[in-house]
Amino acid sequence: MRHLAMVVFIVVCSTSAAGQSPSATLAPTGTLRAVFLGGNPVQGRVDAKTGVASGPVPDLVRELARTVGVPSAIISSPDAAGVIAALKNGSADIGFLAYDESRAREVDFGAAFIVMLNSYLVPAKSPIQKSSDVDRAGITVGAVKGQTQELFVSSRLKNARVRLFATTPPQAELEKLLTVGGLDAFAINRQRSLEAEAASRSTLRALPDSFLEVDQSVVVEKGNAAKLAVIQRFVADMRASGFVKASIDRARLTGVAPAK
Repeated sequence: MRHLAMVVFIVVCSTSAAGQSPSATLAPTGTLRAVFLGGNPVQGRVDAKTGVASGPVPDLVRELARTVGVPSAIISSPDAAGVIAALKNGSADIGFLAYDESRAREVDFGAAFIVMLNSYLVPAKSPIQKSSDVDRAGITVGAVKGQTQELFVSSRLKNARVRLFATTPPQAELEKLLTVGGLDAFAINRQRSLEAEAASRSTLRALPDSFLEVDQSVVVEKGNAAKLAVIQRFVADMRASGFVKASIDRARLTGVAPAK
């Protein structure tokens, strides 16, 4: 099935809308350069020792590059602003972001490949049991500025106070903030909330429900319809062939599913 999907993809994309080959459309320098959020395990991880990236995004990038016959280069960015900047300044050909309306004003979003769940992390003994318990007076919610979770809580929570962080605090600091440091909850994707819960040894607890389901998508520079068309067809084939599901399983991700 996967090989048939690739044949269909290659035939359909033999030329782009602009008359270029898919390789020229996607990788004008001869190398497919992709930028992703290296700190988000839902997209992928970068091995601290080897620098090798693994996970759903690196898998997709390498498969796309293989399909159109070019090498690939995968760049890690610490935040969404870095992904957007790399596309705007031409240092990357494609990027990966969770969908948000404000981001869509700066880059064009292609097909979603993964749906990401998001959960609040709370102290283990907190009376907060579900996401709807969070938006109350006297509750302080932490979130990383500019991340999907922060964009949601800053715009949707009406009674709770939102405290912004430049980056996700290290495990020990996060535990301290939630137990004695004035935070009642931290908004984070479900994969990371479960990892933090496990590492805390029963000090922290991830709420069982998701306060937000968001698409993770391929993004390109604004206005490049030809590149977006190639990406759309490729991602659809990767979802249909089971490639995305297999990548999620290899990465042992929780709280994510292939987009439909």
